[in-house]
Amino acid sequence: MKKNSFFEGTFIATAAIVFVKLLGMLYVIPFYQIIGTKGASLYAYAYTIYNIFLDIASSGLPIAISKLINEYNTKNQKEAKVRAYKIGIKMVTILSVVSFIIVFVFAKYIALAILGDMSGGNTLEDVAFVIRCISLAILVIPYLAVSKGYLQGHHFIKPPSISQVLEQVVRIVVIIAGSFITIKVLHLNVALGVGIAVSGALAGGIVACIYIRRKINKNKEELDLNNNLKKDKVTNKEIVKKIISYAIPFIIIDTAASIYNFMNMVLIIRTLNFLNFSADNVEFIASSIITYAPKINMIISAVATGMSVSLIPTIVSSFVKKSWEDVNDKLNKALQMILIISIPMAVGISLLARPIWSLFYTYNEYGVTILAVNIFSAILTNLFVVTSSTLQGLNKFKAVYLSTILGFAVNGLLDVPLMLLFNNIGLPAYFGAIVATMVGYGLSIFIALFTLKRANNLHYEKTFKLFLKSLIPLAIMIIIVIIFKGLIPVNYNSKLSCVIYVAINSVLGAIVYLFIAYKMHILQDIFGQAMINKFIKKLPLIKSKV
Repeated sequence: MKKNSFFEGTFIATAAIVFVKLLGMLYVIPFYQIIGTKGASLYAYAYTIYNIFLDIASSGLPIAISKLINEYNTKNQKEAKVRAYKIGIKMVTILSVVSFIIVFVFAKYIALAILGDMSGGNTLEDVAFVIRCISLAILVIPYLAVSKGYLQGHHFIKPPSISQVLEQVVRIVVIIAGSFITIKVLHLNVALGVGIAVSGALAGGIVACIYIRRKINKNKEELDLNNNLKKDKVTNKEIVKKIISYAIPFIIIDTAASIYNFMNMVLIIRTLNFLNFSADNVEFIASSIITYAPKINMIISAVATGMSVSLIPTIVSSFVKKSWEDVNDKLNKALQMILIISIPMAVGISLLARPIWSLFYTYNEYGVTILAVNIFSAILTNLFVVTSSTLQGLNKFKAVYLSTILGFAVNGLLDVPLMLLFNNIGLPAYFGAIVATMVGYGLSIFIALFTLKRANNLHYEKTFKLFLKSLIPLAIMIIIVIIFKGLIPVNYNSKLSCVIYVAINSVLGAIVYLFIAYKMHILQDIFGQAMINKFIKKLPLIKSKV
């Protein structure tokens, strides 16, 4: 098993993240056609609950274990390192079992908390059933996460990345094949089909566990798991404290996000039900905002993550050297890359929301309007990830807690008032929930940037000027896309027609935006002329002329 350098490891990890996210985005096209809108709502309910308890059981532990293993390896405390791994396994096993029991036993009460007194949609029994089906995965995934953390702590990045891809592929195969056979071939009910589909998380976890376990067993010598090591002067109590202290920031952030998604879903259902929306529309709107529009948002987050993730570790390196100007430069570069990539993509998807929604799902006016507005939250999500990661890299954990908790709290507090306000002024009520999310993320980003400016004198003038400059190519792109939208015919009931329509408009919009941004030296300011030239030389058209 080969150890990976920092840059090699970053590339492998990033490629795996992007690939997994793209798979997670694309599988919903056939899956949605199989299970329909009611089944889609069931699926969204199950995963919203699953994510909360999965975060409680394992969020932060892989990073904590990885960091601790690295630390003990550096100090040559190999026995303490192995002990830390074993303690981590015990901790995660206890958390997994407790979380599983809570979800499985109280599934019906959780279902009641989701649906309330709403009738006419999915039943309590069906929601409880799919929640119980997915709860089994909580017994497997946390163990997998800690094992991956142990390998990552030894700079073995490739096996955890491969296991991530394996897990996703197996999960998707079970989701598609299981639901299709159950519903379309055997003609059994949708709830059973969705129950089998969500069991894909368990199947994917088991396959990934087997793969990781084999890698660990084959490399016990390198991982010091087969050696008789002299006991280090590190107590189990110290190890447990370190694991908890390293994991807590990530647990708080991830769990807060998952709990907010659950609260957001419940508040949307309750408020729309109060406003006399039909049960079918309530479930469709809630699942679209919480699960299905964000699936399309992955188009933006996958690219932005791939472009920016390699910058964050360098911020940590600069922080260790106390090179604040370098920290400032790296953070601003990350922010600029996110803005320059995310904003035109979000605007383009919003303009083409009707054919894109029809391509991924089935044409629905609610879905179209939700996507057209919700896609902009992806920009704020990306900025939140970058600013939050920077705070963590600079050990500003209090600011992380403050920005995250306040942001999500404002989200929750604004949900109902904004939905009622939007309804009263004649706008779709559900826009209120989307805007509340954006306000919450905006507050978290502001707190993070303000903290960094005040504590470390970081400044963002270049990023702000570049953002204003980028509005020119963006405006021209919007005009061109709007014109061509009216010239090209499209049939929203035809997937092929939607693909062609979206492809033509997307390529045209991208060419216009990138060409003008290049001529205005926006791209050069961010990526550098050398990198731009290197990329241009790789284009087929340029190659043919050389």
